Amino acid sequence: MSPNDSTPRSTRPLTGTDAGFSRRAGLRAAALGAAGLGAAGLATAAGASSALAAPSATTAPSATTTRAPRAGEEAVVAVSAATLWVDPRTNRPGIDDPSLTNPVDLDAWNANMQDTETRRWLTGELESQAVLGSRVIVDEVDDDWAHVVVTAQPTPRDERGYPGWVPLAQLVPDPEFLELAASAPTATVTALTSRLSGTPSGNHPGIPVSFDTVLPVLKRTAKAVQVAVPGGEPAYLPAADVVVREPGETPPLPTADEVIATGERFLGLRYLWAGVSAWGFDCSGFTYTLFHHHGITLNRDAGPQMKDSGLEEVAREDLQRGDLVFFLTEPGATSIRHVAMYVGDGMIMQAPNASRSVEIMSLEEYDTDGEYAGARRVPLAG
Repeated sequence: MSPNDSTPRSTRPLTGTDAGFSRRAGLRAAALGAAGLGAAGLATAAGASSALAAPSATTAPSATTTRAPRAGEEAVVAVSAATLWVDPRTNRPGIDDPSLTNPVDLDAWNANMQDTETRRWLTGELESQAVLGSRVIVDEVDDDWAHVVVTAQPTPRDERGYPGWVPLAQLVPDPEFLELAASAPTATVTALTSRLSGTPSGNHPGIPVSFDTVLPVLKRTAKAVQVAVPGGEPAYLPAADVVVREPGETPPLPTADEVIATGERFLGLRYLWAGVSAWGFDCSGFTYTLFHHHGITLNRDAGPQMKDSGLEEVAREDLQRGDLVFFLTEPGATSIRHVAMYVGDGMIMQAPNASRSVEIMSLEEYDTDGEYAGARRVPLAG
């Protein structure tokens, strides 16, 4: 697919890698597993605290931007997490409404989808998500929807980033924010969720933010970090909820134990097709986010994580903690429907399907139909 082709994906014929890795087809089986019990809630927890220096000044955006982005522009996600749809205006009134507004209410959206069939309906209707501050390229505007690519999420479908439709109200053109994101220190949210506020003490609370949200830092105190907010006024996050890095600084290469420990923090979080945030993950959104948080960028989808990653192939008998294991849509098939992380002793950690939650279970017990496709090793420390 040409990177300059702005035709909505839903109207394009599937060719090449699209045909192999369509989220509507190749991954659909991931959320259609047997029903099971899983916790639907996730408690907010503080992440690792960071050692913060004395306050330092960085120029804040001079003004908020209120106009909608136009086709051909860069824009920034201005809500806690924007959900990318396969097609615009296919949402269910009364169910998906909390995910389409600005601000969003993703807790309310999850509450609207407690039963499995209501949640499973999303399978094939959504593409991905993008958290607050994510950079997107707007290809097309159709009334109150925009077709975008999320530049931080690699995919063979488009070399610029992951495509999908989002409500236009969830985006803002903010070149000052993007400039700060490239040149200022950044705060990465390490808490499962945190909340922006108008003061260092947490007064005047604003919108919640997800784990792995990255925002430019304007100044720091011992207890709070002031960050730039897309299209809005600067706000504060608790220092204990973020790690601050200098411009160009990357996270240290993690060990397998560190990546697995990060994943274990989400045990019990209900599966969400297309999810990449603390309000829910799908299988590849889970592995993508865990490694991205530790400075390692994988392809967004399970098939490309296996087939287009360039990662070392690993035999089943040689599996190590931290390896990615993949599963076919059916025995003998070529398309990949699922990815999980091997955690040792024959066990895997995964976001399995719409009826369940992030869990650890036996690889043999999961693969009862012989759909195991292979494994890949992400280079890690130790």
